[in-house]
Amino acid sequence: MVTHRTFIATYIIASGRNGTLYTGMSANLHARVWQHRTGTFDGFSKRHRCTRLVWFQRFAWVVEAIRREKQIKAWKRDWKLALIEAENPHWRDLAADWFLETDPNWIPPLEPH
Repeated sequence: MVTHRTFIATYIIASGRNGTLYTGMSANLHARVWQHRTGTFDGFSKRHRCTRLVWFQRFAWVVEAIRREKQIKAWKRDWKLALIEAENPHWRDLAADWFLETDPNWIPPLEPH
């Protein structure tokens, strides 16, 4: 199901301000952030409690998002911190209001097949 919040993106999820960082890409960022928050998959982000969306960049094409993800993953930590700080200096959770049950437009993300 496509919603107004479905889009392709490269993103950075953090455990907290200046905490552990996880860089990824998704063709449905809304659903992917939900998976991070609920610990759907075992792995790095679950182990390190990376649940706060602190940066993302939208793309029209998956191949562009994958290219950007690989680029950022190769960066030094300081560069990633600078990227986050440039657009989100207070490390706000950019998805803080995405899943409120009181939001009349909220639709739970589909579970992966």
